[in-house]
Amino acid sequence: MPITIIDQVIAKSQLVELAEERMGDLVKAVVDIEKGIMAIGGELHADEEALLLEHGSRQKDLWGINLYPDKTGDDFIEFDSMINIRPSQNNRSRGVEDPEIQRKVIRVVDALVQ
Repeated sequence: MPITIIDQVIAKSQLVELAEERMGDLVKAVVDIEKGIMAIGGELHADEEALLLEHGSRQKDLWGINLYPDKTGDDFIEFDSMINIRPSQNNRSRGVEDPEIQRKVIRVVDALVQ
């Protein structure tokens, strides 16, 4: 699957298939917390980020995550990506340090993955 922008509900089973094709147990994703969309299917978060930027997203709204479709609860989303390192936004790690941004990411993922 090429990198795809998800703006409508995607079945969790599709993520399982994508994970098996790419990384084995995870799917890399970049979430636009303002537009309520995400990009999936890339080998690098940076590639997904680039596609969203080409489609009008703002870099400050984009956050990289990993989805583990075989897991549930807090284990489903991992906040870990090089694109998250943003000292200008007070995010100095690969994680997402701001709890409010984490909540926004989770809301978008929950709305799009069923």
